[in-house]
This record gives sequence, C-alpha cells and structure tokens, in this order.
Amino acid sequence: MLPFRTVFFDCDSTLSSIEGIDELGREFREQVVPLTDAAMRGEVSLESVYARRLAIIRPSHSDVERVGRLYVRTLVPGAADTVVALQAVGVAVYIISGGLRPAVLHVARALGVPAARVFAVDVSFHPDGSFAGFEEDSALARRGGKPALIASLGPFARPSMMVGDGSTDLEARTVVDHFVAFAGVEERANVVAGADTVVRALSLLPVLALALAAGGPYSAGIQSLIDRGQALLDAPTQPTPGTPLV
Repeated sequence: MLPFRTVFFDCDSTLSSIEGIDELGREFREQVVPLTDAAMRGEVSLESVYARRLAIIRPSHSDVERVGRLYVRTLVPGAADTVVALQAVGVAVYIISGGLRPAVLHVARALGVPAARVFAVDVSFHPDGSFAGFEEDSALARRGGKPALIASLGPFARPSMMVGDGSTDLEARTVVDHFVAFAGVEERANVVAGADTVVRALSLLPVLALALAAGGPYSAGIQSLIDRGQALLDAPTQPTPGTPLV
C-alpha cells in the first residue's frame, strides 16, 4: 500500500517559484505585494485583499496567459519529476490554488495533471480580452477556502498530504493527514510552526520521498528520485532558498 495515496499541491511559490498575482501587478507592486504577503502570513484575511488586488490590476486575457507561461518557465526544481512519479505509481495529484485558473492550467498541462483535478479561481474577459471580473463566490478567494474545497471533493484516497507555503495551505491541515510546509521559495514562520514536515530545499523531490517512503518496490528511475529527495530531507541543514542543488 502506498504511504500517501493523494497529494494536494499549492501552485504559487510551491510548484512554481513565482507569485502569479504579483507578476500580474508588476506596475502596481508597491500596492499589490504587501497585500499578498500579509494574506500569506495570515495577518489579514484573503477575502479582504483578493478583490482589491484584481481591482487594482485588472489583468487582460493576454496578461493571464503570459503569467501562465511564466509559471511553467519557473517551475521549482523537481516539480515535474515529483508529479510524474507520483502519478506513475497511482497517487492522485491535485492542484489547489488561489491563483487564476487559466494561468494555473498551464502548470497542470506541463505536469500532466488532469484539468478535473485543478481547482483555482476562474476569471472572465470582455470580447476584446479586457478584464471583466472573477469568480467572486469561489471558496479559494476567501479564508478557509482550501479545506472547504478539499472537503467538498467527497471521499478521496487516504492517507493524504497537502504541500504549500502559505497560511491558506496550512488551513487545509484540518482535512488532510499530513501538512508539508514548502519553504524552498518563501519561508513563513506561522506556516512552518504549524507543519508536520518542513522542506527548505529548493526542490520538491523531498515531497516525493515523503509521499512514497518505504512503499516500494519502484522502478530504478523513481527510486533514484526518491533517494535524492531523501538525501535532501536527511541533510543536517537543508539548503536555504537560492542554494544550488548538488
């Protein structure tokens, strides 16, 4: 039996090293970035900043597509190997994100995650491609949205794991069996403090090692990836963000 049978991943600063909303709002960074940081640290509710950020940015269809492509170009090392390996051995992989769904779907396609297992906030555009609005009633645009969304999926294969970097990911700890704080891109003290496991390496291979530990036998290729991930977990001091992997 697999140690973990379902793994939920956040997208921003977890599968990808960027925060999509901050990239969309580059020309408004002084207004947008502090709002994002405060929400991810849990200092303010997500719903108090979500609509406000989009009202400032008003991203066009081409803006959202550009960020989707940037997500793929900035995938965290080991993300593709980890997701492909998990799915190859029968683990159900989901992406649960507060990002914009059209952009997050770029990541899903790159990693081979079915669109039906991707949950994010949808957005609409006028015929000319300009911003028309977003899915205001989405659970993922408010505090407590991720656990509510996961619970709404009905029975899913257990044990389950959530991997993410923000307070909205930590909230999901109440509905999964194990929460991994991914601090390889951004380390947030409150998220790390509440985690079952912390990964500080700039790689998602440790997640593969955690998910499949002692569950083999696996193919030589997958076992090699697990071993690399385990070595990062076992390191006395995990590499800090930006440290090259050997």
